[in-house]
Amino acid sequence: MSQLPLLFSPFELRALRLRNRVVISPMCQYSAHDGYPTDWHFAHLAKFAMGGAGLVFTEAAAVLRAGRITHGDLGIWTDTHARALQPSVAFMKSQGAAVGVQLAHAGRKASIQRPWHGNGPLDETDAVRGEYPWPVTGASPEPAGEGWLLPAEMAVSDITKVVEAFASAARRANEIGVDVVEIHGAHGYLIQSFLSPLSNRRTDAYGGDIKARMCMALEVSEAVRAAWPREKPLFFRISSVDGFEGGWDIADSVMLARELKSLGVDVVDCSSGGNAAKGATASNALRGRGFQVPFAEQIRKDADIMTQAVGMILDGAQAEEILQAGRADLIAIGREALYDPFWAVHQARDMGVDAGFEMWPEQYGWWLKRRAAGRHQLEKAERAAE
Repeated sequence: MSQLPLLFSPFELRALRLRNRVVISPMCQYSAHDGYPTDWHFAHLAKFAMGGAGLVFTEAAAVLRAGRITHGDLGIWTDTHARALQPSVAFMKSQGAAVGVQLAHAGRKASIQRPWHGNGPLDETDAVRGEYPWPVTGASPEPAGEGWLLPAEMAVSDITKVVEAFASAARRANEIGVDVVEIHGAHGYLIQSFLSPLSNRRTDAYGGDIKARMCMALEVSEAVRAAWPREKPLFFRISSVDGFEGGWDIADSVMLARELKSLGVDVVDCSSGGNAAKGATASNALRGRGFQVPFAEQIRKDADIMTQAVGMILDGAQAEEILQAGRADLIAIGREALYDPFWAVHQARDMGVDAGFEMWPEQYGWWLKRRAAGRHQLEKAERAAE
């Protein structure tokens, strides 16, 4: 191709230059030990950097121990947790990828089972494994679902502690060389439980009308932006809509995005749903390709802020159409990358980019050029023999 597709063109965010617009979404692996990453995390993340993505996010990292979703969640609530993640960060950057860490607190959806153990409240079967429940907190004493732990309503002093924890986590991420942090304000976790009228029944300064319900999200964003270097980008993931009558809707997201932009947030990562016991993406297959792209498009247009599209974006051609139409600025993939960690370089080849395997790690590209030549000769000989 005479001109690179937007998907594979460099993209600048503040002082950061991404090699392309392919982003690997945070994907929980539920395989940490007391918040510490394992060899699994290194291998999991390394593949995506080697596979050509421009920006690779770690899974959600809890800013407080009590803010983990499960016993297997990654953490960044101490300096030693951050340093344990540093080898993965360094390797990903050595492969040309920028590195992001998603900062999170699970709120009322904390203290649950790993998905393969049931994905519900911890019970006696988990106790046999030594995994016991811990107290959970939230915007209001509203459980995430029937049979789930009843969260204690957070006092103002508790909110202040969480805001400070997010800022401290951002400082730790900077110290280990992370390029981007994303605040997790989606999927029914703590920040979104404050945003949504379905889960926030407070009557103080943090509850009531939308401006009050946005207070915690904005305080966290302001604190993280102050702690995070000016030259580095800040993302914020939202659930663009709750998907339930009377819940958070797209007009609310536009209003929030405008406020986030004024505080120095650079990109709104546009997901949806999740403000209930089960996950945000249980029925994505029924929603069609790119079902969340309209959210990214509207927020980008109405709030005048960069957005990241995510959800059932399956190939490079689809991603390129989204970018060319101005519907989003970045393309995030998740499960497609699990299925094919080399999604970025494979899509580049399919789109006529990188004929010489230059986008691949040189240790692979050297071999793949010879593989291509050998296959060409083989196919030529097979045609001649027909």
